[in-house]
Amino acid sequence: MSYLTQNEIASSRGMLDRVAQAAAQENVASDPDRWTYENRRDWAAAPGWDAAWESYRAAHPDEPDLDPGLDEGVVTDGMILSQVQAMAAPPGAPA
Repeated sequence: MSYLTQNEIASSRGMLDRVAQAAAQENVASDPDRWTYENRRDWAAAPGWDAAWESYRAAHPDEPDLDPGLDEGVVTDGMILSQVQAMAAPPGAPA
């Protein structure tokens, strides 16, 4: 686990967009972009995400400007969906 890596995940434009889209699909909040941004530290700390991110970085040492958040093979849509669902408020609770 690396807090620096988790911070990079939370700041990734690709991840912000992908998580917001999952939040919209799951009707997590009336404003999925805001929910995603406000909860970015929590979803970025999802188990396994930092290891996948670091593995990608290690495999691309000469390409530091690549955004792993844009590669669906690093943090998969399934991983994102699972985390968004786990963080969603239970039915009837305020968003």
